[in-house]
Amino acid sequence: MAQSYGRNLPELQLPSPPLLSLMMETQDGAEFCFPQLLNISCKKPTLPWSEAVLLNILLPSICVLTVALNLLVIISVSHFRQLHTPTNILLLSLAVSDFLVGLVLMPGVIHLKTSCWVAGDLMCSFSSVIAYTITCASIGDMMLISADRYVAICDPLHYPTRITVRRTELSVCLCWFWSFLYGILLSKDYLSQPDSHISCYGECVVVVDYITGAFDLVLTFIVPVTIIIVLYMRVFVVAVSQARAMRSHITAATLQRSVNPTRKSELKAARTLGVLVLVFLICFCPYYCVTLAADSMLNPSFEFFAMYLFYFNSCLNPLIYALFYPWFRKAMKVIVTLQILQPGSCEANIL
Repeated sequence: MAQSYGRNLPELQLPSPPLLSLMMETQDGAEFCFPQLLNISCKKPTLPWSEAVLLNILLPSICVLTVALNLLVIISVSHFRQLHTPTNILLLSLAVSDFLVGLVLMPGVIHLKTSCWVAGDLMCSFSSVIAYTITCASIGDMMLISADRYVAICDPLHYPTRITVRRTELSVCLCWFWSFLYGILLSKDYLSQPDSHISCYGECVVVVDYITGAFDLVLTFIVPVTIIIVLYMRVFVVAVSQARAMRSHITAATLQRSVNPTRKSELKAARTLGVLVLVFLICFCPYYCVTLAADSMLNPSFEFFAMYLFYFNSCLNPLIYALFYPWFRKAMKVIVTLQILQPGSCEANIL
């Protein structure tokens, strides 16, 4: 949901994916974006010193780190055959969305906050489709990851038959297709009339009405977060009971003989992906607190913090993999040392 900060419009103004939620903030005395069009040109943005340092030094560094780390995840899962599992395919899809955040959305924010929009109204509208698609795909990936862990922990006997590589790939493709379609549906009015809410040349802003904003809030926040929390609460309860069973002297012999190695692996994966989901919710929820707040209640500092925390999640995800997954550390070593270029490297033992 998009917002035009600092303007009073009749529509309910709610935040969008962060790329489109920024307006060219201006101050008196600032230079115009298009000096030859003084009457209809926006003023160039001027930023406080602290915000300027963040946008010009810290955020570009995070942007580069996000792109590099997620690219390592993409190469690892795509290249090594041992990693072609349903769970890792979901991590691959999440890494693609995080990669696009660092490659497209973060630079877009830097550009919008530090300079004027010069790509035209149509590209501004199309950028809203891209922002909605990437954000919606990330949320969809988290829901799929939660569902994957739910079946693996709560119904382990049927997991190999219900969650296959082919079905997972199909689910990922449908997730991205729906995300793109959803982005087009929310942005259709602006694609047909790209200058409908542009007050001056040099800004990129999209505003949604009350009904569309409420629909987007429910569909991209309330419903997904509820599903994720419910699934992982169930996973947590079952995982705790299974962990206790593993430590029980009564069932120790049986578990060690048949189930113990597999269950330990699944429980570890559930713990790791639980951390991933928890970090996602921590980074995700403050941004939608801005959505639920009225314009008069918004604190610009919190608004600024919530938006960049939303982005920072894309950088944290591969760091979580590096911390909890030995296979990712091994794969990074092979890739960085260029051993990946050797014949047959895709068959290397990574697990």
